[in-house]
Amino acid sequence: MSKVISLLITALILFSACATTGSSRAGNPDPALEAEQAAMAALAAMDGGGTTAPMADPPRGTAVSAQNPAGPRSRPLWVDTPDMVFGRPRYVSAVGYGSDRNLAERDALAKLTGVFGQSIQADLQVISSYSEAVRGGAIQVAENSSVQNAITTSAEMDSLVGAEIAEVWFDNVSVHYAVAVMETEKTSVLYADLIRSNDRIIADLTNMTAQQRNSLDGYSRLLLAATIADANRVYANVLTVVGDTRGINPAEMKRGDDFRIEAAEVVRNIPIGVNVTGDRGNRVQSAFSRAISDAGFRSGGSNSRYMLNVSYTMTPVDLPNQTNVFIRYQINGSLADTAAGNSVLFTYDANGREGHLSTAEAEERALRSAERKVADEFGTVLTSYLASLMSGRR
Repeated sequence: MSKVISLLITALILFSACATTGSSRAGNPDPALEAEQAAMAALAAMDGGGTTAPMADPPRGTAVSAQNPAGPRSRPLWVDTPDMVFGRPRYVSAVGYGSDRNLAERDALAKLTGVFGQSIQADLQVISSYSEAVRGGAIQVAENSSVQNAITTSAEMDSLVGAEIAEVWFDNVSVHYAVAVMETEKTSVLYADLIRSNDRIIADLTNMTAQQRNSLDGYSRLLLAATIADANRVYANVLTVVGDTRGINPAEMKRGDDFRIEAAEVVRNIPIGVNVTGDRGNRVQSAFSRAISDAGFRSGGSNSRYMLNVSYTMTPVDLPNQTNVFIRYQINGSLADTAAGNSVLFTYDANGREGHLSTAEAEERALRSAERKVADEFGTVLTSYLASLMSGRR
């Protein structure tokens, strides 16, 4: 320490002396400049060695601060006071840390999201379906792939679209630091374009004839529109926090629930008929009807546009050295669209085996097992099919 103090005093004296002369000899370095540099070096030495100057124009991508093999670098200004480097109004920033770089980056992105408020943090979960649809190609938000890549990346990192890691730093001991930023002007342009692109997709999805609307495809289109509308309102809230909405008024935007209400109305106009062969007392048919009802649809008659045609069979199972009688049941079903030439939309198959001392009781057990299987599984199969209509849309 005494050596550092001595160096500092010497540098200051030299700086004062050179400032008094006010000139340097031709062809030689400016003594005043040398003295100033020496003083700065002494100050840096007192701070732990090395310097990291604040950036006048921070990079927009990821810039890694390289470790200094000769010794630790000085602590960057942004680690403790990010606003001094990435300040308002140009940036929104937050610093995170962790035991490795990946943890530090994720922590920084999470804290950056927190800057926009708890409601935005919760909304990231709300728009997860939207991000998944973009990732799968069901939603083409823009011709520019960079926008879709930004959405995919944000979903993978649980962060806001447009958030970037601007700098990372390792203290050469145990802690990695990262600063996440969003450039306000860039964010405003990105989100406004994204919202307008999504609005066009919603308009295209909901532009249907009455026949198209009152169908499973029309129902899925309304649900996808609802998912996109949810995302749009989140993006509009971010624009409000950034302070530049680019002419977008969140109060005029439709909510996802608006489209879900429309979808619920469509469901009431989509009866699904059930026809089961080999049934006993209409028990299997009733199980399918209940599953359809639980999924939000209503059961229809034999003249319904959508017909679920099912075959139910029971056959003995020969198991050597068994005193019990075993019965295997088999369910084979398919949902067909009669308006499209009875084209099969999806199939459902299930089977199981039950046993008892008597054939009658073994068959009764098989029938009860089949009812439970339908109740537990078919609703999920139906909703999964509807989800596939959304994810497979181009």
